[in-house]
Amino acid sequence: MANRLRDDFLWGNSVSSMQTEGAWNEGGKGMSVYDIRKSSTHASDWKVAIDSYHRYEEDFDFMQQLGMNCFRFQISWSRVNPLGDGDFNEEGIVFYDTFIDALIERGIEPMICLYHFDMPLHLAEKYNGFLSREVVDAFVKYGKEMVNRFGHKVKYWITFNEQNLYHMPVAFRISGYMNGEKTLDELYKIQHHVMMAHTYIANYIHDHIQDALIGGMLAYSEVYPATCKPKDILYARKIDEFFNHNLLEAFTNGTYSSEVMQYVRNEGVDMGIQEGDLEEIAKLKSDFLSFSYYASTTINSDLVPENTAVNDYLEKGKQDNPYLDTTEWNWQIDPLGFRDILNKIYNRYKLPVFPIENGIGVIESWDGEHEIQDDYRINYHRDHLQAMKDAIFIDGVDVIGYLGWGLIDILSSQGDMRKRYGVVYVNRENHDLKDLKRVPKKSFWWLQNVIKNNGENLS
Repeated sequence: MANRLRDDFLWGNSVSSMQTEGAWNEGGKGMSVYDIRKSSTHASDWKVAIDSYHRYEEDFDFMQQLGMNCFRFQISWSRVNPLGDGDFNEEGIVFYDTFIDALIERGIEPMICLYHFDMPLHLAEKYNGFLSREVVDAFVKYGKEMVNRFGHKVKYWITFNEQNLYHMPVAFRISGYMNGEKTLDELYKIQHHVMMAHTYIANYIHDHIQDALIGGMLAYSEVYPATCKPKDILYARKIDEFFNHNLLEAFTNGTYSSEVMQYVRNEGVDMGIQEGDLEEIAKLKSDFLSFSYYASTTINSDLVPENTAVNDYLEKGKQDNPYLDTTEWNWQIDPLGFRDILNKIYNRYKLPVFPIENGIGVIESWDGEHEIQDDYRINYHRDHLQAMKDAIFIDGVDVIGYLGWGLIDILSSQGDMRKRYGVVYVNRENHDLKDLKRVPKKSFWWLQNVIKNNGENLS
């Protein structure tokens, strides 16, 4: 029994709304920034995705068949509030109410994410997204409404998917930012505004919803020094502090990293901190800490020009690790990095840890008859689950559960249907919707057995 996970361990699947729902112009939904993105050679548009708006019960049946007891999904802000800061759309809210009930009926714990990059188009065009405090206010209004509507039957909440991405240059793509020079000041303002939006919702939940739990989430950047040169080690440590611990400190201790704030002062960065902001963050607490993990990389300080902001280190100095295998998308497979992250979070912050995204994206096709033999996916998840078990049983980490990413095939984050994470194949391509049939892969039956024995046997 020492090798068996606790009885309430959560096994499940994570997705976003724009990568799954489709129905971009149905049910009173407003436009999001994704709805104006055009298709390209290796990217679909976002209008249909996998049509889960109409087919979610079929997908839930597959999850139930797998034995899953948790599903992390995202509410589309523009589906429940078409302008983002206007009137709420009751048809959209009823959709999610029914959606949640369908999960609960199948014994699947719903977990809500409030924002996964799909800013309502109106807020992006009018205010430049999270660069504006007006959008913070709009998000808080939206988030509180969702908490009030669903908090009595949804226990687990996160506000922002991979919140530390707003500390990186990609922030300008995912925050609703549409116009500007993409300055360091703007990056830090977006970062702070997103933290304030998280803070207000987390504090609201803790003040008003007795049984709900909320935690911060980040895409943990596991970055090793490329060599044993002290400067490589310094740069790897600074990346860890600026991208990971800056948020984790705020989530758990109510304060930004001292090192990050000293950098802000030294460089004269304007974060847009207003009176009362830091006092509100000081009230912040988390019930768990969650993260996504897919791969690790290394930093070579020789490639980083002097006076480069830490936020840009990886843009300049990222270097492949010669000791790791890599996917066809050049994501380096590193189960030990997963174990390392679980330890670093738990040992420093002493809160339960919840990995809520993990998986391998692979180009796959189905011949319409034979089962897809995805042993590479089985190997990937087996090795990462073993690393997680080692963190639990050898290292003493408290882990709530394990959620795979897109375990029923979805559009990739770039809209590319070729990059598949699922144990269930969805029969569509980038520019041919086909019949959207769901077909279990070999990994489906392996994962079903793993969940059935609660992770005791990974073979």
